[in-house]
Amino acid sequence: MKAIVQTEYGSPDVLNLQEVDKPIVTANGVLVRVRATSINAGDWHLMRGDPFISRLMFGGILKPKIQILGMDIAGQVEAVGKDVTQFQVGDEVYGDLSESGFGAFAEYVCATEAALAFKPTNISFEQAATVPCAALTALQGLRDCGQIKSGQKVLINGASGGVGSFAVQIAKAFGAEVTAVCSTNKMEMMKTLGADKIIDYTQTDVTKNGQQYDLILDAAAYRSVFDYRSMLKPDGIYVLIGGSISRLFQVLLFGSVISRIMGRKLKCLMAKPNRSDLLILKDLIEAEKIVPFIVGELVQNRIYNLSDVPEAIRQLEQRQVRGKIAISVWRAA
Repeated sequence: MKAIVQTEYGSPDVLNLQEVDKPIVTANGVLVRVRATSINAGDWHLMRGDPFISRLMFGGILKPKIQILGMDIAGQVEAVGKDVTQFQVGDEVYGDLSESGFGAFAEYVCATEAALAFKPTNISFEQAATVPCAALTALQGLRDCGQIKSGQKVLINGASGGVGSFAVQIAKAFGAEVTAVCSTNKMEMMKTLGADKIIDYTQTDVTKNGQQYDLILDAAAYRSVFDYRSMLKPDGIYVLIGGSISRLFQVLLFGSVISRIMGRKLKCLMAKPNRSDLLILKDLIEAEKIVPFIVGELVQNRIYNLSDVPEAIRQLEQRQVRGKIAISVWRAA
């Protein structure tokens, strides 16, 4: 099979399309013919081995232990192991492989049964492949960390990115009043996604808009968390889910101390892939409460293919991508 392989850390130039052995199905494994995948920030961090702690977490201090990256998949079950009970050959599935060995940047992958769920029936494989990692992060950040409730005022910083674009829609599905923070050229996108209010951060200092919120979901944490203190109601919650790696670890390690200093609840999400949440997202998509926002499907008038993964990661590293970038791996004839 074809796969995008890396044998050293570095820029997207270390990623190469190669012929490799097709995975062998394990007793509890599901062999999936990957129809589509998508790009996440975690892909470029693992590619570069930066921050260094990622090398400790996933193995490979000097060289990457994981040589085929990719978290998100959507495809069809090709074979199942003898202990698999949830799926059978031909099922259309999607999932997050970040706790199942990665490997989505390939024509086939063997995933654990727990990493997969049935694909939403009303969207394409390309759309489905953009959902798992980003939408799970948004859902768990809002529901589990943020304890979102209907009628609350929610601010989403970094609303036009992969996680943010799902967060806007999921918060609306929970019945919240959503304020989205983005740049000027992404405001129309926010209207499409259903944001109630939009703040253009290039024109307005969001921390000085005079409003207070029940929940702030920060998917673009590049400024001090203390800047948001006056924007939170006394019982409000600030949830950090993306942005600066240094800021992420600051909150992860010292969040409880910072919370006491701020006098507000401060949380940092470590998303946990699971089938039950994938099924919740499936229901929301089939109810048309969530629509994946894919941009950049064309590269010089052609669809992103597996060989385009290095270029797609290069674009994501520039932090200007709206929504998600989808990669078509196998396309129907």
